[in-house]
Amino acid sequence: MSGKRGFVLRDTLENDIAMGLLKAGERLDEATLAQRFGVSRTPIREALLQLATTGLVEIRPHRGAVVAQVGPSRLMEMFEVMAELEGMCGRLAARRADGSDITALVAAQRDCRAAAEADDADGYYYANERFHHAIYQASRNGFLAEQATLMHRRLKPYRRLQLRVRGRIRTSLAEHDGILAAIEQGDAEVASTLLKAHIIIQGERFGDLVANLAEHTA
Repeated sequence: MSGKRGFVLRDTLENDIAMGLLKAGERLDEATLAQRFGVSRTPIREALLQLATTGLVEIRPHRGAVVAQVGPSRLMEMFEVMAELEGMCGRLAARRADGSDITALVAAQRDCRAAAEADDADGYYYANERFHHAIYQASRNGFLAEQATLMHRRLKPYRRLQLRVRGRIRTSLAEHDGILAAIEQGDAEVASTLLKAHIIIQGERFGDLVANLAEHTA
């Protein structure tokens, strides 16, 4: 799967899963999807395999690809791990970030702000992704960045859906400001603490996400 077309296929299927257009347990028929997107089955198969590596899709014997089902407890566990990984990235980024890293973070946050002001949830989602990946890069720990990226991919549809909870984008933007300031100032512990709080979902936030997920998968 190559270039922009491959990205669009994967991203569209990922979004359809997050929004409940493709429901947990639903079979993803290659021929039907190929007809929908106007492509051969090969790029569809490659997109499904990529989604399987992130856990969004399961490849089952004699049934092919189906949408994976993730329960609330499992979802909470994954966000807990993601929070710890991002906290580590933030701690190291505050100690190791150079001028180019700060420039990348500032640019991503500027794009986040523009999307938030335009009430553009999808635009914010992509700018937010760039912001977090810039932190991974700034950690200067390749293995940690790889693991954080893998978990980020696994949680992408849920992070995307979370941004559709009322008021979450504005709150996220303000949290970014604090994280960016801590990294700029070289405050490793504050950067770590703020990133963990930014990622972890519990209490009302977790309830809101589960309710939103239920609404889109009902």
